[in-house]
Amino acid sequence: MTESSWTSAGHDVEKSVDLDPQTQALATTIQLPQGFRAVADDVEFAPQVFEALARVEKMLLNAVANSDPIIDRASRHLAEAGGKRVRPLLVVLSSLLGERGITDEVVKAACIVEMTHLATLYHDDVMDDAPMRRGAPTAQHVWGNSVAILTGDLILARASVLAAQLGPGAVEVQARTFERLCLGQLHEFAGVREGEDPIAHYIQVLSDKTASLIACAGYYGTFYGGASDELRDVLVDYGEKVGIAFQLADDVIDIMGQEKASGKINGTDLREGVDTLPVLYARQDAAAGDAEAQRVVELVDGDLTSDQDLKTAVTALAAHPATQRAWDEARAWSRKAIEALAPLPHGTVRSALEAFADAVVTREG
Repeated sequence: MTESSWTSAGHDVEKSVDLDPQTQALATTIQLPQGFRAVADDVEFAPQVFEALARVEKMLLNAVANSDPIIDRASRHLAEAGGKRVRPLLVVLSSLLGERGITDEVVKAACIVEMTHLATLYHDDVMDDAPMRRGAPTAQHVWGNSVAILTGDLILARASVLAAQLGPGAVEVQARTFERLCLGQLHEFAGVREGEDPIAHYIQVLSDKTASLIACAGYYGTFYGGASDELRDVLVDYGEKVGIAFQLADDVIDIMGQEKASGKINGTDLREGVDTLPVLYARQDAAAGDAEAQRVVELVDGDLTSDQDLKTAVTALAAHPATQRAWDEARAWSRKAIEALAPLPHGTVRSALEAFADAVVTREG
């Protein structure tokens, strides 16, 4: 047994646990994402959560490793770049609602969710031709599109192997989740069908391409932690709602947020021709005769190749009430997510999930 300590946002928690040196070292570096202070403050849960996340991180790095040096560098590229690890954290937290708590199966399920997320990032960056991800050059800018796509496929395959080790039920959940991720991307690419409500279409896209994997995290955690079917349904519902809130907030931050040190500029969605909720609201207002909205739409639909033209369009859209309405809608989904947690017992897990739902719509980036 070794005496270890974990630090997050200035909080130290100590507990004797049996960790190998590599996992112990990982545990001391973990920083919980914004909104999870309640976990760091809980002297009972914090050591368990930090140990579990360290085990997930170790499993993740081992799972994406490869004996071929080029494949190894490409597959470890995003995993080693870091990330908030929100999805595996939600798996771990959800498991604490069950009788079994954080089991080996929970750790493996958390790794599956994060690997599935990583696989989608490789694919997203190819579709978006994004130059940077998590402060580092994207894989396709280093090795090309083909390597990036195949690396994403490889990571998904490795995640599927881990799911198979948990059994057919885990494979089905992961497969159906990935199906929704693909459908969300395809529906976004195909656009709104004739007679379809553009806003309802967009919310469904977000539900599939973002919320589905967060809901999967809640399902895996409660299932392998031994929670009741009722609590499992609560966490799935919460995941769907908080995932939509998260992505809607991202839409607004892309317009109004501070530009990142990574080099990503505001308005990337506008440049890519993606009509996020602020644009959809502006189009509604323009169709209703709002002259300022018509000017905004004209700028958004113009040539945004140059950074100056993009900045002009972003500034105009940010100043229009449509963007504030989109921010209000994100907050509404956050409130729905918090309300969905009503059946949960009061305590650290519920407090942390509520705080996370609030944090996704109060962050600046």
